[in-house]
Amino acid sequence: MTYTSENIRDVAILGHQGSGKTTLVEALAYAASAIKQKGEIEKKNTISDYLVEEQARQSSISASVVPLYYNDHKINLIDLPGNDDFVGEILSVTRLIKGAILVVDATSKVQVGTIKHWNILRKRNIPTIIYVNKMDKENVNFEEILEDIREKLGKNAVPFCYPIGHEQNFDGFVNVVDLKARRYNGVECVDDEIYPDKRAKVFELHNTICEAVASTNEELLEKFFAGEELTREEIHKGLREGVLNGELIPVLVGSAIKNISVHTTLNMLIDYLPSPADLKPYTVTTDKGETVERKTIDSEPFSAYVFKTIVDPYAGVINILKVNSGVLKLGDDIYCPQTGKTDKVSSLFTMMGKTQTPVQEVHAGDICAMTKLTGVKSSYTLCSPKNVVTYKPVKYPTAVIFKAISPKNKADEDKLSQVLQKMMTEDPTIEVKRNAETKQLLLGGSGASHLNYILEKMKNTYKVELLTEEPKVVYRESIKSSATGDGRYIKQSGGAGFYGVVQMRFEPADESSFHEEIFGGAVPKNYFPAVEKGFQEALNQGLLAGFPVIGVKATLLDGKYHPVDSNEMAFKMAAILAFKDAYMKCNPIILEPICKIKVNVSGEYIGDVLSDLNQKRAKILQMDDIGAGDQEITALVPEAEIINYATELKALTQSRAFFNREFYDYEEVPAFLKDKVIAENKLN
Repeated sequence: MTYTSENIRDVAILGHQGSGKTTLVEALAYAASAIKQKGEIEKKNTISDYLVEEQARQSSISASVVPLYYNDHKINLIDLPGNDDFVGEILSVTRLIKGAILVVDATSKVQVGTIKHWNILRKRNIPTIIYVNKMDKENVNFEEILEDIREKLGKNAVPFCYPIGHEQNFDGFVNVVDLKARRYNGVECVDDEIYPDKRAKVFELHNTICEAVASTNEELLEKFFAGEELTREEIHKGLREGVLNGELIPVLVGSAIKNISVHTTLNMLIDYLPSPADLKPYTVTTDKGETVERKTIDSEPFSAYVFKTIVDPYAGVINILKVNSGVLKLGDDIYCPQTGKTDKVSSLFTMMGKTQTPVQEVHAGDICAMTKLTGVKSSYTLCSPKNVVTYKPVKYPTAVIFKAISPKNKADEDKLSQVLQKMMTEDPTIEVKRNAETKQLLLGGSGASHLNYILEKMKNTYKVELLTEEPKVVYRESIKSSATGDGRYIKQSGGAGFYGVVQMRFEPADESSFHEEIFGGAVPKNYFPAVEKGFQEALNQGLLAGFPVIGVKATLLDGKYHPVDSNEMAFKMAAILAFKDAYMKCNPIILEPICKIKVNVSGEYIGDVLSDLNQKRAKILQMDDIGAGDQEITALVPEAEIINYATELKALTQSRAFFNREFYDYEEVPAFLKDKVIAENKLN
């Protein structure tokens, strides 16, 4: 059966790590008859946590698609990691979906990860249902939970369900919208009565919901105040509009373990979250540089966005994409603007976790997967060759923590680069770079958990074990004053020899450069390039600690040559000797790399973060209010001070802060640290 956009829901499931997202996916899949038996995280048999690394950690790492077919609708659930080290997965998915479930742990209320995910959803205006999970646990007070949600996530949070139970033990709920009670009998949820002690509260909430619906329409408002009851259809329509425009945040209660409120949740996903047809058109760029729109309907030209890439050892590269417009069929020709290649659709399937189901066609708004596409990866666009458009790619966070890596087994050296390339194809937040000075190969990620996962996967999937160590900071040397140096390279022992004599001045400059002020032909012009080459070679290794030298202006002042023995090699070596002769007289200094960082931190931790940055010799450039009580601190800080800042910042702020970094410039190492830096980092 094929589904068009009106009957499709693309829903991301987010929440703090451990809130029960994956368990809720299992419960929803079971309720929709997608599986015959619910999996359990402890038994390592859930649909969405199928990676070896996920099963070992008992925590989601990678976005996983679970399509459900329920009441003539297709609901594409996307289970997302709760650990913010894997925020790249969340950014990719939330770019495309327009519906979400935010899972809240009833025993912990609104946690750090809950707020972070909520901020992403609000920023992208994604209609969201809040599912309060684990209501069956001890000492849970729904009124306190609701108050916490309203305080931290929004005052417009409205209970669409209200918990019921005997002797304060949660065993069911009332659907406040439809005034229907459901109770868990130990096996399943069955219809039940609204108990007398709950009726007053339930009808009060129902009346509040009706009033909110009536206020959206004058005719309904008159009807409401006239004492007439609104119809079920009127209530549903009004609530849907309120949810879609962000005026209402439905709050559901349940227990994913016991399947409480699971069917109600499925119905509310259909009733209140938008179909792709409800979305605003996408803005895209044509091959002529023009800006046009693409509506999520079948009649538009085909276009799609690849939001996830999997490198499977057996199936090869699998690209998971959302069809944003048009229809994709097996056998179609599709074009990728980023690669400039046209491919024929030879495989087309949906994914249920890792299970693939072949399909013949996919309609606008749906999610599918493909293989055998030439060079295609996450953030790339696919489109009709006759209507070429490009979607703006997701901006991923920079790597903020690095480890120097080397293969444990020397036999793995040759395949290491290929394995790293595959890992980067899967995960755009991974960064790999080689440091020419320290000879280290550096692996960068979003946090310690992210790096550990990469290392585990390389071992489990590709059988490559790595040794790690801290990355060495790449220092530079420079000079603070001018001096003149003499260089004599004379070797004459019969036959052709070497004869080159130069006098050169070296002085500080913004950039290294070579000049000459020769008069009278003391050094012939044809040897000037050799002198410059010698100067540039000398810059490769300073005399303080062996670091490359920057910011030196060299001027050739005088010299001597021999009509027979002079040659380019002699003048090149003479320039190197002149540099060494003058260098220590030029007041040489050590320069350290400076990073520009942007720290996003919640208000209560600003003082702690600023104090810590001051201890790290940081220069605070500015502080910006970015809403919701958060600040963005922009600072310049020595790289040596933030080697493990990703881990330190989490500990300092209870994971309520994160940062991005980029190289900024080199600055002089303070005098009190100069000798220590030289002693610990000397290269020669």
